[in-house]
Amino acid sequence: MKHIIKHFKKVDPILAAAVKTLDPIVPSNDYFSDLCEIVIQQQLSEKAGETIWHRFLKLFERLTPANVLATPDVNIRAAGISWSKITYLKNLAKHGGLEALRDMGDAEVIRELTKIKGIGPWSAEMFLMFSLGREDVFSYGDLGLRRAIQKLYKFKKEPTIKQMGKIVRKWSPYRTYGARILWKMLE
Repeated sequence: MKHIIKHFKKVDPILAAAVKTLDPIVPSNDYFSDLCEIVIQQQLSEKAGETIWHRFLKLFERLTPANVLATPDVNIRAAGISWSKITYLKNLAKHGGLEALRDMGDAEVIRELTKIKGIGPWSAEMFLMFSLGREDVFSYGDLGLRRAIQKLYKFKKEPTIKQMGKIVRKWSPYRTYGARILWKMLE
């Protein structure tokens, strides 16, 4: 991790000064569960998303596509999940073949995942970062990241994609770590 911090000190001292700790990225092996969690947490605060996610998990002895498909929608709704997200979770459960994503490039993963109704670019980027453990991904659509950049780099207004791009490009090949530093900063 020292080499990543050293990289940030060299290319972006402002971000480097915000580093408190930097943990390694540990890829996941349960892509279906990860994507369910990402769908559930879309457009929710972290606390609300975690609460609903844990209620959802309690519905199953084991979270599998077959179990999600077999669970009545009203039971899933009772866990606090919106009707549209229930549809997205069932779409995901019907999809299958998620293990193949491991061997695809980032753009290809995004293309494949966004074919599934309910999974957009933000969800695909979160999957790349947290499930596949890709080190060089940044989500320009993430509100938390935009706010953290605004705060850290002292923008008066929320930065544009172009402004963020100018900052974030320097972080390559460790943009995911840069994003994690920004999210940690917001905690």
